[in-house]
Amino acid sequence: MKCCGLITTQKEPVPLKSIEVELEVKDHVATVVSTLNYQNQEDKPLEAVFVFPLPGDAAVCHFSAKIGQTQIVAEVKEKQQAREDYDDALSSGQQAFLLEESEQSPDIFTLSVGSLPPGESASIRLEYITELAVQADDGLRFSLPAVLNPRYKPQGSGGTEAATVQVTSVPASQIPYSLSFSARVSSPRPVSKVESNCSLDPLQYLNKEQTQATVKLAGGHKFDRDVELLIYYKDAHQPTAVVEAGQASAKPGSLMGDPVVMLSLYPEFPESAMSSLSSCGEFVFLMDRSGSMGCSTSHSKPEETRIGSARDTLLLLLKSLPMGCYFNVYSFGSSYQHIFPKSVEYSDQTLEEAVKKVEEMTADLGGTEILQPLKHIYNQPCIPKQPRQLFVFTDGEVSNTKEVINLVKKNSGSHRCFSFGIGEGASSALINGLAKKGRGHAQFITGADRMQTKVMQSLRFALQPAVVDISIKWDLPKQVSATVLSPPITTLFQGQRSLVYAQLTGKSSEGAQGSVTVNYKLAGQPSKTQLHFSLKPAEDTGLTVHRLGARVLIRSLEMEEREDRGEKGEAVKEKVVELSVKSGVSSSFTAFIAVNKSDGKPIEGPLIHRNVPTPIMRCDMFANCASNSATKSLAKIKKKGRFVPLCGSIQPMSFSACLIPPMSFSACSFSSDSLDMTLDQPTLLKKSSNFERFEANEHKLPRRDPFLQLVSLQKASGCWLLDPALAAALGKTSEELDQSKPASVKEEVWATILALIWLHASKTDSKGEWELLSLKAVSWLRTQNAPCVECVDAANTLLGCKVQRDVLGL
Repeated sequence: MKCCGLITTQKEPVPLKSIEVELEVKDHVATVVSTLNYQNQEDKPLEAVFVFPLPGDAAVCHFSAKIGQTQIVAEVKEKQQAREDYDDALSSGQQAFLLEESEQSPDIFTLSVGSLPPGESASIRLEYITELAVQADDGLRFSLPAVLNPRYKPQGSGGTEAATVQVTSVPASQIPYSLSFSARVSSPRPVSKVESNCSLDPLQYLNKEQTQATVKLAGGHKFDRDVELLIYYKDAHQPTAVVEAGQASAKPGSLMGDPVVMLSLYPEFPESAMSSLSSCGEFVFLMDRSGSMGCSTSHSKPEETRIGSARDTLLLLLKSLPMGCYFNVYSFGSSYQHIFPKSVEYSDQTLEEAVKKVEEMTADLGGTEILQPLKHIYNQPCIPKQPRQLFVFTDGEVSNTKEVINLVKKNSGSHRCFSFGIGEGASSALINGLAKKGRGHAQFITGADRMQTKVMQSLRFALQPAVVDISIKWDLPKQVSATVLSPPITTLFQGQRSLVYAQLTGKSSEGAQGSVTVNYKLAGQPSKTQLHFSLKPAEDTGLTVHRLGARVLIRSLEMEEREDRGEKGEAVKEKVVELSVKSGVSSSFTAFIAVNKSDGKPIEGPLIHRNVPTPIMRCDMFANCASNSATKSLAKIKKKGRFVPLCGSIQPMSFSACLIPPMSFSACSFSSDSLDMTLDQPTLLKKSSNFERFEANEHKLPRRDPFLQLVSLQKASGCWLLDPALAAALGKTSEELDQSKPASVKEEVWATILALIWLHASKTDSKGEWELLSLKAVSWLRTQNAPCVECVDAANTLLGCKVQRDVLGL
């Protein structure tokens, strides 16, 4: 067959031609409308299958297809029934469209476009709504997932539909369809700015108050990253309440028939309570060392790998821990390792041993088996009076997402979980799920983000006094009652939003008011956050709040069903299906199905099956992974067979994407037990310029960043030693440090003052990264009764700085 138009790497035509995305943000809620345009340029009818990512907490609420002038709106049905309807339609020569959520991970969807006749075009409209997460700098984060990396399926896990979905993947730069993206932002407060990891056209304000604005993605966007927007409002942290009227056609007393309220709460804690950081706790760090962690963290810094950035971040974390705590470090891939058999007390000796092991960590452990190390951690007995805090670093490429999250939820009473998604394509369902069910906080590190800044914010959360005994009290008119749809609030953090959805049953009078009070204890003291709101429904909200509330309730019920697979679980499943159908919101037990039942001529002839390629991150090991372990891994590659275009699928693999030579992108045979990659000519690797560059640079590692060099020298107590390593980090000689030291001052005091002066003078823009270890150093200095005025003056003179003593906290 002669191919024309867009083609895959297998020289097959691609039926998907373009994707158009329109984003509407109202305050902190986003509505996303995606239009996928298909065209069959072949001479036979075809079925196109597209597996793609969506945000894990999205509520898919509309799916329709337009063929010519015919518009077909899909309906939600029980998943097996929807599949049967789809198959029946195709066998009858009818056009059909099926959209279904993965049963294993709610951030993966499969769209099947069936019986598209030769020369015919079809436009698929997909709509979903989602809440925007608050970032460390008060921005609201929207992410349009563009990258779907192959998900690792652990050995021995059950064979479900999600595990067998075939994901046709190609390097992002080779995606043969286009993307256009535009956004409209509105809020009661002015929009101060909109930033992105992609090139944007200038922000256009629509009114003089600057409460409405539009922005577009600049032309020429490549599918090499998720499209991320950061939206900033003035006075962002204001509690709000939105009451939405029920659907007129729905039955009063039902979720869709009654009004629903969405409360956004921003608790403000007393400064006195927040300034006292905990000096106890068991800190467990779980580091992903799968092969994909060897990929670059961003396009602007191709030399910086995910594992390298994670190593540097872990160094900062270890140095920032308080004396008196306990800690341990785990790493995982196809297997898992730990530095200590069990958590140990924080001391100079244990810290030095841990730092040495961390600095040796590379992305050399194969696949992404996160479940087993989590089970091992949870099986370790908790240490009395040392609350457990778990920090998970991963690029999130697993297929058993729901199983992992369920395990964290089961153990949520004994710990808090802070999760970090690293790089493009990290599963939002996994990262957000770990934090929500583990009563912690989630962060995503993409593009040029500095991992250290976000992770240190989470450590601050972990060190702050825990908020306990959280309860909600409603004060409503007598004839109105509230049924809370959200799970109970288990975590409150300073400056972070808590969302509550509730169904309001009963009639209220004109101008009626309600209030909600969140009661809790902080540092042993009772406290509360209160919000008053009008019961009058807001205008022009459609059913957005109802669908978000339905989505929250559906996710809770799905979790409940997984915990009980018996009769009770079956009853819960039926409840999910009923709620999904009535609300029009997708679930793991339902699917959207649309069948063209017009009286047109049946489509005849066998269907050609076409997989629409999905972008994956190109991981150039030879340019990025300069490590002996990578060389050893290469030695395991079986040099046989031939290169074929990359076609990843969700299946067992202990092999790293980092091991794919950039000139080949081959189809690989993955095994959970061994690395098995088929190569063509043994001479290919030696002739590759990339490999020669890797070989040449293997022993020429870049000089360590002075900041990290200085941090690595700090002792567990918080002090620094006066030695040549410190002098080198400060850009001085040992003689200069010795000669400038005041005579009556101890060497450790002098060294610590020098380090603090350098940090305050040279790294003010990244203070959040070193503030905790600085506080520890200042606490140590206070125990020494040193002549600080003399030391600070001498240190400023030596380093050429002008840092004031009060700035240091002395």
